[in-house]
Amino acid sequence: MSITISATSSSPSAGNSSNVSSQIEQITQKIIKLTQQLKEITSGSGSAEQKQRQQELVQQQIEMLEAQLQQLQQQQQQKAQAAQQKADLASEIKTASGDHQIDIYV
Repeated sequence: MSITISATSSSPSAGNSSNVSSQIEQITQKIIKLTQQLKEITSGSGSAEQKQRQQELVQQQIEMLEAQLQQLQQQQQQKAQAAQQKADLASEIKTASGDHQIDIYV
């Protein structure tokens, strides 16, 4: 049995929310594939040492992806909070300006 282990590294960029959402989806899919690969290693052929080493490498990749996933989720949450604060501020400004109208008669 041949197991291919590939390492990818991507840093979360300050993109729009759909970009962050797609990155979250991609990382989630990678974690699912690596988890399946981890299960296949245990049932595959090879020495116990080889299996152990492969499992360690795959587990390290999963942990890195989980850390990236957590960063992206935090970034997404911060953007949502910032958008909500902006909307709240705009609402307050609109309300405040509506309360202080000056009628001018010519």
